[in-house]
Amino acid sequence: MRIFLTGANGYIGGAVACALIAAGHQVRGLVRSSDKADAVKAHGIEPVIGSLDDTALLQAEARAAGAVINAASSDHRGAAEALITALAGSGKVLIHSSGTSIVADHAMGEPSDKIFDEATPLTPVAEKAARVAIDRLVLEAPGIRPVVICNSMIYGQALGPPAQSVQVPALARQAKASGVARYIGRGRNRWSNVHIADVAALYVLALVKAPAATFMFVESGEEALGAIANAIAAKLGLGAAQSWSADEAIAAWGRNMAVFSLGSNSRVRGKAAAALGWEPKHRSITRWIGEELT
Repeated sequence: MRIFLTGANGYIGGAVACALIAAGHQVRGLVRSSDKADAVKAHGIEPVIGSLDDTALLQAEARAAGAVINAASSDHRGAAEALITALAGSGKVLIHSSGTSIVADHAMGEPSDKIFDEATPLTPVAEKAARVAIDRLVLEAPGIRPVVICNSMIYGQALGPPAQSVQVPALARQAKASGVARYIGRGRNRWSNVHIADVAALYVLALVKAPAATFMFVESGEEALGAIANAIAAKLGLGAAQSWSADEAIAAWGRNMAVFSLGSNSRVRGKAAAALGWEPKHRSITRWIGEELT
């Protein structure tokens, strides 16, 4: 199948593109520059130079493709609207990427007992309401087969063009630069997590098997951020990880990263992915850090 994929040089998009090509699909991937076009070509991806703001380009590529995967941004409503409009009435698959910060709280290192699955009613914090609205816009799109894949904390080496995930690299960079690994508050906040290879495999599976209007949380484990920081410290040969106050963390990482990516709880259970037959091969983020973090 010919697939149009946004974010082809990104961490998720590059991995998904490579998995699709390995499964026999042809991938045309959106990138922003000629340098990035050269990078994706090396992995068998046909580059399309443009941006999520190029509505006419997005729609032309979507109409020419057999399926569309948006792996570039969870928060760009204009791109989602453009793709929905282009595909309306075609019956084609549109897979949109979201993230489990939609269930995040303002815990700043404190634990929570709240665990979400796909059937759990969701009232997001104000900062994540727009993302939830985009997810619902995609799921309710008429005349297509819409799927929303909601990824938790992703870890693992990039499987396509060079790129990094969000949380673990941020924690590792700070630890390397300062000599002290950090967590926020008591570090007892927990995030579900999943390996990038397992994420890519799910996109390939969902392309073929996911019913229309499927929303999927993606996870294969869960860990406290304090434990993740301590695993990074051990891997780098540093002393025990230490706490940062909320103010210190926000000053170092910025508010969005500190509050939602590193200080919150985001605990989910992915029943829909399991129902498709998805069988993740990786189950421990701390084991991966100890064995493979560089």
